[in-house]
Amino acid sequence: MNENGHIDRLDLAWSRDQENKVYVQDKILEFGEALWQWIEDGASFFVRGDAKWMAKDVDAALHQITQEHGGLSEDEAIAFFKQLKKDKRYLRDVY
Repeated sequence: MNENGHIDRLDLAWSRDQENKVYVQDKILEFGEALWQWIEDGASFFVRGDAKWMAKDVDAALHQITQEHGGLSEDEAIAFFKQLKKDKRYLRDVY
């Protein structure tokens, strides 16, 4: 959000409506540096969708950007996301 409280960016991932499939995790990795900065600045995020594939792949992509852009080890990334979930900054509704 910008200083006026309005969303100033929206990225969409379409995995069914086109020949070239684009997944949420692809967008996370593409914009990983910016997403990491948002997390560092206090952003919260919500993941909703398929638990078997999508949620796991999104979680892995988030851990990857935390390690790449945040400099955290794998164990530190796991602890970091546990804390985000505890703080209700990383919410998931997966089914």
